[in-house]
Parts: sequence; C-alpha cells; structure tokens
Amino acid sequence: MEEIVSVVGLGYVGLPVACTLAKAGIKTIGYDIDRHRVQELLEGKDRTASVTKEDLSSPNLTLTYSAPDIRQARIHIVAVPTPINISKRPDLGPLKKASKIVGAFMKPNDIVVFESTVYPGATEEIAVPLLQRESGLRFAKDFQIGYSPERINPGDKKHTLSNLLKIVSASSEEALETLAELYGKIVKAGIYKAPSIKVAEAAKVIENTQRDLNIALMNELSMLFHAMDIDTRDVLEGASTKWNFLPFYPGLVGGHCIGVDPYYLTDKAHQLGFSPQVILAGRGTNEGMSRFIASEVIQGCVKLARPMPPRIAVLGVTYKADVPDTRNSKAIDLIKELERFGARIFAVDPLADPQHTKEQLGVELYQKAPPGDCDAVILAVPHHSFFEEEDPWSVMEQYLSAEKVFVADLHGLLEREKTPEHVLLWRL
Repeated sequence: MEEIVSVVGLGYVGLPVACTLAKAGIKTIGYDIDRHRVQELLEGKDRTASVTKEDLSSPNLTLTYSAPDIRQARIHIVAVPTPINISKRPDLGPLKKASKIVGAFMKPNDIVVFESTVYPGATEEIAVPLLQRESGLRFAKDFQIGYSPERINPGDKKHTLSNLLKIVSASSEEALETLAELYGKIVKAGIYKAPSIKVAEAAKVIENTQRDLNIALMNELSMLFHAMDIDTRDVLEGASTKWNFLPFYPGLVGGHCIGVDPYYLTDKAHQLGFSPQVILAGRGTNEGMSRFIASEVIQGCVKLARPMPPRIAVLGVTYKADVPDTRNSKAIDLIKELERFGARIFAVDPLADPQHTKEQLGVELYQKAPPGDCDAVILAVPHHSFFEEEDPWSVMEQYLSAEKVFVADLHGLLEREKTPEHVLLWRL
C-alpha cells in the first residue's frame, strides 16, 4: 500500500520537508492554517525563499488549507513554530493547535511525528493528551508518536535537509523503524535512532543552547577587548592557530532558534526546581549586545564631532544574512536602541518585506536612493545581494559623508587596509 504523509505547517521547516518528500516520490499533503500562505504556494510563490517554483509543482504534492484533507495520510509530520512570549517563556500555542487539528482527523494505526523544537518531555506531556482527546484513540495502542528534530538552516545552501544526519525517535520499535525508513528516503547523510523521545528533544534543544553560549562568550570578550582597545577578531585569529580552539565569533543572536531554544530548556528547569546559571547568563549577554553596539556607535559619532542627533544608515534588518525573516531580529532591536538616542535611521534591506517591517516592527525601510551624507553606517546583516561580488567598501561609500564618518562592521567583512582616510572603522 502506498504511504501517504501529511506535513502540518508550511514554514521554513515544513515546506522543504514536504517538497523533498514529494520529490522522492512520496504522496505528500502539505497543510497550513494560513489560507493566504497556501494560495501563494499554489501560485508558485514562496515568501521564505526556501523552495523553488518547480518544487511546488511536483505531482506528488498537494497543498491545502482544508484540515480534513490530512485524513488521507497515515504519517503526520508536525512542523509548526515554537516561539517565546514577551516574558521569554515558551509559547506552545501553535503546537497545541496543530495537535488538536491532527487529532481531529487521525485514524487507528497513524503515526504523528513532531519536528518543532520543545523542552524534553513536551511531546508526551503536551501533544499526546490533545491527540487522544481529539481523536478518541488510545496512545500506544491505537496510534504512535515520534520526534525528529528539524535541522533546517535558512539561507544555507550547503547544510540542507538531505545532507544532514537526521535524529529519529518514536514511542515503539515498529514506529521507529517506519519513521527511519521514511526519512531515510530523503536524508542521504543517514539516520540516528535516539533511545527515547525525551533524549531526542534534549539533543535538539542543547544544540542551539551550546552555540548560544559560545557566541555569548565571544560577545563578552568583545566588550572586554574594546575596553582594552584591542581588535577582537585579531585576537580570535591568533587563538585559532591552536588546533582545538573553536571558531566562534561575536554578533547579534536573534531568529527563531538560537535566540529562543535556550528559554525552553530553562523553563523546564524552573518547573523542576532547578535554577540554571550558565544558560541564562549567556542569554543575558547576547540580549544586551544591541544596546552595547548602539552605545559604541553613538560614542563614535561624538568622538568625530558629528552633528547630534546623528543620521545613521543600517544595512540589513532580518535576523541573519540571505533570509527575509525578521522574527526576533536583533538588528531591529539595534535600530530601536539607536532611536532611543535620538538618531535618525535609514534602514535598508533588499530581502525584508517593507510593509510587514513597518506595520509589525515599526521600522520603515528606506526605498529611495540612499542618502550620501550619513554620520554613521552599520553593516548589520551582510546579505550577498548588498554586494553582488563588489568590494564591500564600494557599497559603503554611497552612504558615507565626505567628512569624518563612523562605520561599524559587525561581521569583519571590511578590509582595514582599504579604509578611507575620513572613516573611523569599528569592528565588533
């Protein structure tokens, strides 16, 4: 019998999974609650730039916003966002809603596998009761569950779904083998079978927590070295000559993974009466980087005796390079911090949606010819489309005043040897 799979949630994670399954010859039903999103996909338009128009036209792929359509599938992959709320606590609303929808259309012997990042235990504690209640089926007897954490890296053309080892776990040996076989058809790098769902959940959440902490250390060192008038990247270049020095760099940590996942782990820790120190310290450091950078930029303008309040161009507002996603973007936080100093901001980003950025984030993207008399320019998010193989300095020059001007390079892309004489270059 032909296996049919549903993918619930067609965002950065779910859409590539659905398209890759369909490309592998597996009949796939891609469902999303957002009608506008589905309609765009049916027209061959993917606002996340994750898949191509050709991917969306696969004969094995059905795109729908009608939940009853997923009843055809035996395996349901849930790939919905797991964000945090304003209090930095897990927002499991999308996960709960997706569980209710899947539960309402499940059948006996179905398998529900979750890819959304959660704290250890959440799949069994939160999703299973909802699946049981909505379906009237009994967990472990009438249906099984699995957890296979996503490792999608938006904007990364090298580390893709098919060439990254895939962790798979399930509530029974039979379900584990079924899921391993399914994912094995689309993941060429291999399958890692975790001993339990909780282990798989924990493995996922610490992947990003570890990276968050390493970047936090670099950010703290950067602040320290600036106080010592030492270039941080020079220090890191020297330290990297040792064989076991890890290559991490300072920067803004935002988005819906690294800047979010540690809060899921710490929230669970607090539920258990455990007070994590290191994880939260790292989060605190990274959350404070926008304020630190803004302060350094304003001080730089003062040192150069630039007019106050300064005119500042900010290049890039998305959360990382080469993606249009502005969720939890620390470049947006940086702009807000600069505005608190009274700065007039000229934000430029060729990938971000101008309407969404203005209405939802309160930042207006500069659409006209860029002003050529800014007091400071911040290279915040280095989209490749900014440069188009040009020397980064040639891109900077269109914003620079002819007088003394401050340039903040947050990614170390600007060659110091080419710095114009009237520019004070500051590198994070």
